[in-house]
Amino acid sequence: MTLAITLRPGSGVQTETIALAAPGPGQVEVEIRASGVCHSDLHVVNGDWPAERPLVLGHEAAGIVTAIGAGVLDARLGDHVVLSWFAPCGRCTNCAAGKGWLCTGTTALDNTLPDGTTAYTDARGADVWPYLGLGAFSERVVIPESAVVVVPPELPFEIGALLGCSVTTGVGAVVNTASVPMGASAAVIGCGGVGLSIIMGLKLIGANPIIAIDVSDEKLEAARALGATTLLRGDLVDTTAEIQSSLGGVDFAFEAIGRVATIESLPGLLARGGTAVLVGMTPIGLRASIDPFDLADQGKNILGCNYGSSVARVDIPRLAKLYLAGRLPLDQLIGRIRPLAEASEALTELGQGVGLRTILVPPKRSQR
Repeated sequence: MTLAITLRPGSGVQTETIALAAPGPGQVEVEIRASGVCHSDLHVVNGDWPAERPLVLGHEAAGIVTAIGAGVLDARLGDHVVLSWFAPCGRCTNCAAGKGWLCTGTTALDNTLPDGTTAYTDARGADVWPYLGLGAFSERVVIPESAVVVVPPELPFEIGALLGCSVTTGVGAVVNTASVPMGASAAVIGCGGVGLSIIMGLKLIGANPIIAIDVSDEKLEAARALGATTLLRGDLVDTTAEIQSSLGGVDFAFEAIGRVATIESLPGLLARGGTAVLVGMTPIGLRASIDPFDLADQGKNILGCNYGSSVARVDIPRLAKLYLAGRLPLDQLIGRIRPLAEASEALTELGQGVGLRTILVPPKRSQR
């Protein structure tokens, strides 16, 4: 049995004790030590993304391998691992081309294990499904081996959790998706976990200036501490006019919120030949209006970014090494650590834009 935070259609977020099956072929069991609270969880809780059956929430986590199923090749008992929510199939054309973030064979988006099943059942014996194939708001998970990335044991679990989604997405948006060159100018709209990770990535590669845009003074100050050179309050300043008058536009503009209005503002922030990068995820079905003449006439580009265009087993260990070497100050992303049972409160704060990244820890860890 394991404690888990579930979402049931029509009943909202709940704390339940549910059963977890033993790992089957190609699967591993992981004892969760830390889980990050991400906007993707909030999207499904708010109904922005449909949830037609009960889910165990959570997809950004780190822990220790506690059991392995038949045929597992690389994971070992006791390994410290980061969970990768977009577990690639390893067989489709995109995986074969080294583009695991574009995998067409993954079942993560179907909220199932690769064989279409779930390892979770509730007190009545009914199936409960793992959100994005993980269901990491739980004391333990059973997931495919392709969803675990072994990291150095000295990496703190809280930092490992962030590597599972926000940091890999944000830094990857800079170095993989956009390939931002040294000295390029950049603006970042939204200074939550992903936006701050984008700023860290921009500082890492030597971008300048780095403009942070948000409506929270707390988040803007965090952006300054992580490398932003200019801070703009998006609710108090005409950011387009300010950036165009001072710089003539930036080379790269990143949107890390997933709001139509801010997405539509991106091309106006760009210099000629500039690139807009869509990193924040919108509710399904929304449409944004972009001036096509401006794009063509000014030679501007728009890029979509999924998971930082990252291959988890390549990029996550690299990011872990950079953190351990003091090159990525990821501790500064964490605003609060809460018990797992307070997931609902953490999601509410996230929706209100309060604080920095919240980390949830299960009760067994709290007792250590």
